[in-house]
Amino acid sequence: MDVIFHIDEIEKWELTISNIKNMLVYGKENHDTYHIEIVANSDAVECLSHRNDEYQAVMEKLSEDGVTICACHNALMKKGISNGELYSFVEVVPAGVVELAKRQQEGYSYIKP
Repeated sequence: MDVIFHIDEIEKWELTISNIKNMLVYGKENHDTYHIEIVANSDAVECLSHRNDEYQAVMEKLSEDGVTICACHNALMKKGISNGELYSFVEVVPAGVVELAKRQQEGYSYIKP
């Protein structure tokens, strides 16, 4: 199953991470495979840079577990965050909303905690 998580608020990171962890545990217990992508835009991109390392360790673990973590280029520009400030596991997409639309067209299930 392909799933895309959309996050645009800093306050939603904890819930988003919890949802993804639960999905990964469920998948392992039930022998299901999930392809999970997170798209962060708006204020949520701030948690993907060295400016805010509150969730760095847990997101790095998610990345190691196969979760793709993406940041919206437009949001990064608006926040004045350079690609060099991002964690090494973060991928930059040109526009978060376009990435979300493309993935949904490809059959990804959309989740916004």
